[in-house]
Amino acid sequence: MESAMTIVTILIKLLGGLALFMYGMERTSDGIQRAAGEKLQNTLNFMTRNSLMAVLTGTIVTVAVQSSSATTVMLITFVNAGLLSLSQGIGVIMGANIGTTLTGWIIAGVGIAKFSISSLAVPIFGLGFFMSITKRRSDSFKSYGNALMGLALIFLGLGFIADAIPAPSPDILLFLRNFSDLGVVAIILAVLAGTVFTILINASSATLAIVIVMASQGIIDFNIAAALTLGANIGTTFDAFLASIAAGASTNAKRAAWAHILFNVFGTIWVLIVFKPFIALVDWAVPGPINAQSIGIHIAMLHTLFNSVNTLVLLPFVNQYVAFLEKIIKEKPGEAEIRAIYLPKTLMATPELSLIHARKEIADMAVIARTMFDRVRRNFETEASDFDVELEWFTAKENYVDTMHEELSKFLIAITTADLSEKTRTRVGMKLHIISELESMTDECLSIAFLLKKKRNKHLRFEADSLAALKPFADLVDEFLSFVAAHLHTGMTEIELGMASEIEDKIDAFKKHLKKMARKRLKGGADVKAELLYIDLIRHVEKMGDCAYAIAEELRGFIS
Repeated sequence: MESAMTIVTILIKLLGGLALFMYGMERTSDGIQRAAGEKLQNTLNFMTRNSLMAVLTGTIVTVAVQSSSATTVMLITFVNAGLLSLSQGIGVIMGANIGTTLTGWIIAGVGIAKFSISSLAVPIFGLGFFMSITKRRSDSFKSYGNALMGLALIFLGLGFIADAIPAPSPDILLFLRNFSDLGVVAIILAVLAGTVFTILINASSATLAIVIVMASQGIIDFNIAAALTLGANIGTTFDAFLASIAAGASTNAKRAAWAHILFNVFGTIWVLIVFKPFIALVDWAVPGPINAQSIGIHIAMLHTLFNSVNTLVLLPFVNQYVAFLEKIIKEKPGEAEIRAIYLPKTLMATPELSLIHARKEIADMAVIARTMFDRVRRNFETEASDFDVELEWFTAKENYVDTMHEELSKFLIAITTADLSEKTRTRVGMKLHIISELESMTDECLSIAFLLKKKRNKHLRFEADSLAALKPFADLVDEFLSFVAAHLHTGMTEIELGMASEIEDKIDAFKKHLKKMARKRLKGGADVKAELLYIDLIRHVEKMGDCAYAIAEELRGFIS
């Protein structure tokens, strides 16, 4: 009975330590993601220009958010949204695997137990707490405070885990020694155990923490610890698998998920084939004998070498790997032609990351609005031969943008139900205004198309000088649309908003000039219906400029 109570006590302490450790990981990741917000997307876009830079990006982001699973799930959703290509995604996955090894080094470092982990955790938690409640600092500063509190909980959890696992009895040591003597069978079973345990607790870092503590207590030898670590690398891909089967996942998102799964599975298989030489490589990389003080460093080194060597082997063959994934995961018929609105069905862990998805859709709306205006301009001088077909195209595009507007509005409003920083709440409001203006632009383009259809049906003709004047007017509006589109993701400075104001004034002045010329032609006996339709047309074109300036004003708030 007493032994049963002892086991229950150990399990409760172990579960409590694990809970603290995992909650600390979550809080650290959440705090840093909130602080970085949309800057994470800027980092990904800037640093994934080639495979090597993509690996570096994956490493940096994972070190920052302290979770390869968070990086991988973020990555899959970005690929799903079309923010990153598959080849860029594979590089980031490789980097995420390297970045996550930092956790092992932290655990091994504090696990040497030359000082009290709790003595390190308490001041860090205190610093983080006071950072998080400071009123005069920015939301990012407070988020970093939350991240520090999470780091303190990680250290505290490690301390509880270490205290929960007792020194092994001679009977347990004898059993484990006999188990280790099974050789290859023991290694394979340990890999499977590491995989299953990591899937169950959904945290490879927690598995690694327990493995290092057990190894430093002498409960398992280095070979079994190595096998459990390899299994944890497979188990951590379970999040990627779940992301790949989520509703609305595109074919490329599934390929990115399976790129991660296969990368870790095949890596584990080849290391198992050359297990003894690989262990010898780790022993060479970490000088000195394996004992209670150094075994944690050996495990951390094995974890690092495993992911680094896998990356070095596969990195030169990223394009071939992409081709292999495209071959085994086929695109659905018609998927390339029919683009869905790639918004996740549920919000991501932090509202700031959910905004990144909306950002891509907003950029797509802007592209459609500009494409529609460019096409309608071409009809000013040379009308399409079949204007009914032309009108169908404009109607289909406008209906699609209406759907985007509706879905984006729902998505952004759903974000406001989360716990938002004041900065993020303001940005959500800005984005709602921007998509409303973009939708209005497409309405104006459709209205212009209907006016041109009316002109054609009634056999109306514009004067030569009025047609000639339309081109520079439309060019000026198009220039304004380009200027605003270029700042959609970066925001506008006061100087840039001043430039936008100057362009808007030019458009207004141009509209007045064109209306004045139309009135002159009316007094001169021009076709009344044609001139009134002309005035209506320039009014709709000028409204495009109004919408663009309204967006520019919202973009000024992005960097205020």
